[in-house]
Amino acid sequence: MKLQFGPLLLAGMMVLVSLSGCIFEEGESSSKSELLAVFNFSPSENIKVGDTISFDAGSSTPNDGSLTYRWDFDNDSSVDKTGMTAEWSYDSSGTKTIVLTISDGSKTSEQIKELTIAVATAVEPVAEITQYNDAEDCENNDVDEDTHIVLWMCYYDKSQTDRDVSETTSITLDASDSDAGNPDEYISEYNWDIDLNIDADDDGDFENDVDFSGETVTWADVEPGEYKVKLNIKNSQDMVDSDTIKVYVSYAAKWSDFEIGSNTSNNNELDFDVSITYDRDSANHKNTIIKAVAELTYPQQDDGCFDPGTGNCRAKLDVYAYNEDDDEARNTSSVGLDQRNDGDDCDEANDCVFLTISSYTFGDSDNEGTYGDGDWTFKIENRERANDLRVESFIIRLVYFQ
Repeated sequence: MKLQFGPLLLAGMMVLVSLSGCIFEEGESSSKSELLAVFNFSPSENIKVGDTISFDAGSSTPNDGSLTYRWDFDNDSSVDKTGMTAEWSYDSSGTKTIVLTISDGSKTSEQIKELTIAVATAVEPVAEITQYNDAEDCENNDVDEDTHIVLWMCYYDKSQTDRDVSETTSITLDASDSDAGNPDEYISEYNWDIDLNIDADDDGDFENDVDFSGETVTWADVEPGEYKVKLNIKNSQDMVDSDTIKVYVSYAAKWSDFEIGSNTSNNNELDFDVSITYDRDSANHKNTIIKAVAELTYPQQDDGCFDPGTGNCRAKLDVYAYNEDDDEARNTSSVGLDQRNDGDDCDEANDCVFLTISSYTFGDSDNEGTYGDGDWTFKIENRERANDLRVESFIIRLVYFQ
């Protein structure tokens, strides 16, 4: 038997189809306004018996005026306060558990947090990271600094088989100048967070991870760069304090007395690989190189010159810089032979040509004139001379503090 669909039934089906779209959209809207209890309190640390604490659940969702708020400040399942905000104080020390319960009339959500209450006479400690710096940079210039930790890595006897800038260093972090607050107390915890861009414990705070613990610690395998370190301490009365310091690690390497092949040979260039960090837009701190410098020094006169009438006896070598996509960013080829006297102590018998790449060049490669950071290559190239040419020295500097 065939089924007959009358006009009324067809109309009903059309309404259902139309409503199904609306129902789906309503579901989407509801999911975007998930019932979620969220609260914060202030002060968030160093709270003592009798201190007034302000609690705020304004970040709970949906924030449309439809919610009720119930606060339990002593974890006894009773309601101590109501409302989006509340104030409370404690008359005893110790760890306290706070429970916020919100409701939209049909469903509930809760968040539980703990806070520490110190005795009324508690005194805050004072965290202090010991500042120090290298007395001189790699050129024996004085380093005058009293705020940051400033270090130089100097490798002035690099082998021709080692043309990578891959060395790391170790840094001592010292909190021995910190103070417990009074002579009757002691510092019970020293915790170091060495990367303020990572929330390793996923608690929403990027500056309280425990990467190292102890009054004095050694931070190993540190690459050239700019870093921000935070020290968090707690004393025997559960009072806390923190200190931060910038750490700058610059680098210089030198290769001496080697040859570059003729421009018709297969060895007319040498590669030197470096890693560049440019992170100016970091949310918590930047890690940005100031400049990278390649310093090439070679004799003007080629000792092994043949057919001097061709001009081959006048040496010419150049430095080329390529980013990690092998795009050529800068070179020294346009520097005239009579202008190759860079530096303060270039011998008149030598050419001294320096390629300096500023911080801006290492920015986002989508911007005009910038090439990005990462793995870069400096090349010494002989593109014009038919003789093998001797290099007296080649220096690469990565400057993160100046």
